[in-house]
Amino acid sequence: MPQKTKHTPMMEQYFNIKEGYPDAFLFYRLGDFYEMFYEDAEQVSQLLELTLTSRNKNADDPIPMCGIPHHAAQGYIDRLIEKGYKVAVCEQVEDPKTTKGMVKREVVQLVTPGTRLTNNDVGAKENNYLTAVTFLEQESKFSFSYADLSTGEIKVTILDSVDGIINECESLQTKEIVIGSNVGEDLEEKLEHHGILISRHQAVDTVTSEMSALVARLESGNLIIGAKTLISYLQITQKRSLDHLQQAVSYQTDHHLKMDYYSKYNLELAQSIRTGDKKGTLLWLLDETNTAMGARLLKQWLDRPLVEEKAIMTRQNMVESLLNAYFERMDLKEKLRKVYDLERLAGRVAFGTVNGRDLIQLMTSLNQVPSIREVLEGINQGEWDELLVDLVPAHELVKLIEGSINEEVPLAITEGNIIRDGYNEQLDTYRDAMRNGKQWIAELEAKERNATGIRTLKIKFNRVFGYFIEVTKSNIDQLPEGRYERKQTLANAERYITPELKEIETLILESEEKSQELEYKLFIEVREEVKKEIDFLQKLAKSLASLDVIKSFADISEQYHYVRPELVSHKHHLELIEGRHPVVEKVLGHQEYVPNSVMMDEATSMLLITGPNMSGKSTYMRQLALTVIMAQIGCFVPCEKAKLPIFDQIFTRIGASDDLISGQSTFMVEMMEANQALTYATPRSLILFDEIGRGTATYDGMALAQAIIEYIHKNVKAKTLFSTHYHEITVLEEELSGLKNIHVGAVEKGGEVVFLHKMMEGPADKSYGVHVAKLAGLPDNLLDRATEILVHLENKTPEMVMENQATIKRVEPIVVEETEQLSLFSGNSEKETAVLNELKELSLLEMTPMDALNYLFNLKKQL
Repeated sequence: MPQKTKHTPMMEQYFNIKEGYPDAFLFYRLGDFYEMFYEDAEQVSQLLELTLTSRNKNADDPIPMCGIPHHAAQGYIDRLIEKGYKVAVCEQVEDPKTTKGMVKREVVQLVTPGTRLTNNDVGAKENNYLTAVTFLEQESKFSFSYADLSTGEIKVTILDSVDGIINECESLQTKEIVIGSNVGEDLEEKLEHHGILISRHQAVDTVTSEMSALVARLESGNLIIGAKTLISYLQITQKRSLDHLQQAVSYQTDHHLKMDYYSKYNLELAQSIRTGDKKGTLLWLLDETNTAMGARLLKQWLDRPLVEEKAIMTRQNMVESLLNAYFERMDLKEKLRKVYDLERLAGRVAFGTVNGRDLIQLMTSLNQVPSIREVLEGINQGEWDELLVDLVPAHELVKLIEGSINEEVPLAITEGNIIRDGYNEQLDTYRDAMRNGKQWIAELEAKERNATGIRTLKIKFNRVFGYFIEVTKSNIDQLPEGRYERKQTLANAERYITPELKEIETLILESEEKSQELEYKLFIEVREEVKKEIDFLQKLAKSLASLDVIKSFADISEQYHYVRPELVSHKHHLELIEGRHPVVEKVLGHQEYVPNSVMMDEATSMLLITGPNMSGKSTYMRQLALTVIMAQIGCFVPCEKAKLPIFDQIFTRIGASDDLISGQSTFMVEMMEANQALTYATPRSLILFDEIGRGTATYDGMALAQAIIEYIHKNVKAKTLFSTHYHEITVLEEELSGLKNIHVGAVEKGGEVVFLHKMMEGPADKSYGVHVAKLAGLPDNLLDRATEILVHLENKTPEMVMENQATIKRVEPIVVEETEQLSLFSGNSEKETAVLNELKELSLLEMTPMDALNYLFNLKKQL
């Protein structure tokens, strides 16, 4: 709260500005520092580990404050943004040297998690999306839009539900969402639960006419409302040119292969379940891109695979074209390595934050375009026609930058040495004066020494008096009268100025000052010329990014021997011969991975998979899903041969996870994910269910698993892979015509189980659970007891009987006496008793390791 003593005009100004930004930290410029006061200072000092001081320490209520140097502010701002806060940057908008009284200050930018710009390599391969949602009361739907401020792209759609909004936000990995009108408490609670910052804003009428043109091509007013909410928020937070924002484009979620964020997470498309990072994901495997914009586009393609056959085949044709042109592909790779991030360079040009080095990077990138186009034209058979439309050289722009900007240019644009010699005649004159100034001074000093005969006469310079002639007092009488004007008296010397020295001084000092001013002006003129080409640069960037991703697909396909899948969209037939999990294969190596086929003709809608844990059931299921996704983004796939339908949706339930924050157990999450598939899947969808029902009691789980299988078979008819430990329900193959049993092969040798990791027809004969426990290292006596109980259960439990509704009869439980103890041997024979007694009398400490091994071998022979 404000202190009891009277506020200074500066603090009054602070309060007035802070009032407009109550939900942001106000970085208030005072000289060379940004200062924070009151609650802002207390919070920021803790978050950034800064020293908390106070202003007006002698007042009744000293004002808490902390500060940071203005030249290092960006690092501090980034740290606060990463923690989910907003920062309002308040600058002095008047020159303190020429302003009398209080310097005017204004917030020049509001930096938020969704509007943060990345100016370095950190995050260069990631989009930073700001999202916005507005409730449409008449339709009971939501207008949803998103934008990346750094690249300028804007997308907008209509969503039916809160879950649809959460799914889009998670897919986009947005950190901030703008709420345009009442969207309901349910959505707000879920957004907060997912860690998304909520910003409230409704002033769509503040959109300028120039920005309104960005939504002119949208086909409905509801789409325009959503886009304007987003654009308006960008305008009020950024307070600068947004000329790089592109035309808003509408999209529909069902125009791509739909996957909810649970499915994307389960399939590890871009984030590893184990580590949380990119390594070990499909994105990690496929990313052989050479540009940051290519890497971002690849992730976008993975998020939204295609469902239109023509578009998929166009990409496949381009991949095949590069795959068959090795030397041309290597040439393209070298050229793309010299292409910088054109999308974000264009954004910095529009923002006015571009520097000389950025323009050199732009020129270097544009210089690659003619040779890239030449290579593609040489291999083009029609598949590259669309991409070549915007892959156009920019000779005039290259000529402008090459002729105006120094290659060895400094980062700062106000310190000079940016513009090339020969670009501007006046600038060359100034530079000539600056470069020759020292020579002129040296020549004048020699001339004055000869004229006066004073060998110790010197011409010096300081910032207070400028250039002056210094003569010791013992030599003053040798100076000619009338021409030397006294400037300063020292203890042992006098300082003078002459008309000639004044003239040289004026020329040199004016040249330095005016040279920097002129260079800055010339740089701004060049930047404005480049700004006129932003639309061209953005189209060029899209073409280069697409080429980069296609080249990456070709590189990967060649390296791992992928094949082009045949699309059979006219029928729901699936044939994957000797398929491989692409990520697991990369980790294990091609020679060690065991391939498996997936065969599902039009009559087969479901594969019921049985087999032990650790045998590869989940890998087999993920393998199919990843192959489908790769095919529908246009990449070749890991197998010997593939015929694939085009799927509209993928649903997965793989693995177990609690959602304790919202009070949902593993089983509840399992049932909710299963319900999503049962509700929204179509006959053209792919469902992967792994061990459905295992989160509850045995009979409940078995009943649910069977009922879900029957429901999918009868009502949904989607291609489904269903793995289970409930071997009893494998008899459903006799009842359901579209269901087929397969299992993971395993063999027993000498009491040990060996997993073949190979899928075979028919159900598994046993679960091998005890064998898996043995591999995990459980105690031998425990495993022996488990085997005994298992045999007892198998002999006593009646087989499942399939009746009218395929119901499950109650299993008679086995009762184990509490007094029973785990024993090393069960029902010892005389031979076993003798071995046991021999073991008890054995003195291990007196034996060598080899003796003990031989002794153990003999005991085993006795048994």
